[in-house]
Amino acid sequence: MINENYRQMLQEKSVIRELSEYAAARGKEIGQDNVFDYSLGNPSVPCPQGYTDALTQMLMNKDPMDIHGYSPSLGIESVRRAVADSLNRRFAMDYDSKHIFMACGAAGALAHAFRCVTRPGDEILIFAPYFPEYGPYISHTGAVLKVVPADTENFQINFAALEEMMSQKVMAVLINTPNNPSGIVYNTETIEKLADFLSTKQKEYGHDIFLISDEPYREIVFKGEDSPYVSKFYDNSISCYSFSKSLSLPGERIGYVAVNPRCRDADIIAVMCGQISRGIGHNCPPSSVQLAVAEVLDQTSDLSVYETNRNLLYDALTAMGFHVVKPGGTFYIFPKALEEDAKTFCMKAKQYDLILVPSDNFGVRGYFRMAYCIDMEKVKRSIPVLERFVREQYP
Repeated sequence: MINENYRQMLQEKSVIRELSEYAAARGKEIGQDNVFDYSLGNPSVPCPQGYTDALTQMLMNKDPMDIHGYSPSLGIESVRRAVADSLNRRFAMDYDSKHIFMACGAAGALAHAFRCVTRPGDEILIFAPYFPEYGPYISHTGAVLKVVPADTENFQINFAALEEMMSQKVMAVLINTPNNPSGIVYNTETIEKLADFLSTKQKEYGHDIFLISDEPYREIVFKGEDSPYVSKFYDNSISCYSFSKSLSLPGERIGYVAVNPRCRDADIIAVMCGQISRGIGHNCPPSSVQLAVAEVLDQTSDLSVYETNRNLLYDALTAMGFHVVKPGGTFYIFPKALEEDAKTFCMKAKQYDLILVPSDNFGVRGYFRMAYCIDMEKVKRSIPVLERFVREQYP
């Protein structure tokens, strides 16, 4: 008999993926240029030339046995050392290679981090709005996901709601900054307040509470934004990173777990990740990609287009009467819909070939997400269509 849990998941497919598939099919009918697909967060700028050059030189000049063999379970040692050195250089930390575990993207990093610090039945708190895939990521570990309601005024952390939901069962708190879907960056004041709160609760409860920071958008922060490195503020912290957005390499599936050297059991958590890999089959990320990424750790793609797109959409949406908390990073914007039911709003937009994602699956009702990682000229062309949609549907 097949597993009924996964059969049930077939009825709960990703809304984002379904909309993206619809947009692709619609594009075949009327031309991709005529479909304004704001559904999927797929980077729209190429990877840096430095990555391509590093990979090309490696493939041409190095021994194939060295670059195509299995990676060690924890990742290639020289790459782990390079990642640690880069983090230390950039954020004044004191990581060693033993604190780094190479993973298949941020999803793989999170899969390991959750299992390191929780047991079945333990609770993990997250803050709305949140990336919907956190649901299956956490539930399949046996831990219990609890969602702290959003502060929709600014989408910083709702500390009053956090206090109400905190309990002895909470073993980890997951944050995502810069945030998908809101684009908001948790500022230093927010992170310091969260660190103080968790430190107090650790003492009160008599057990560790880990702060897991999901950071795939860490490099996409706009001018003037206060974007602290989370692990500097709280000892029991684990950073989960992906190069998918910073280097525009989502298909290469490469990232890492960085264990704060000051946390309890810091010297063995990465080793534990290696053992977790044995149980979930999520091990040995591609060797050639690890080696190439290690050559460009302090580089990024040209990410400036995302801030330009943010400005275009924010100005246009606010002029149309939308309530929008201005994003400080990522390539997402999260306006309030013009009616209570975001699904109905997005279905109406679909009639204009505007593909928008309703907010229900992000843990907040009445909003919608736009992933503006698309060509700038297409963003400009979409604005008159948005204006016509609003004018005709919400006069």
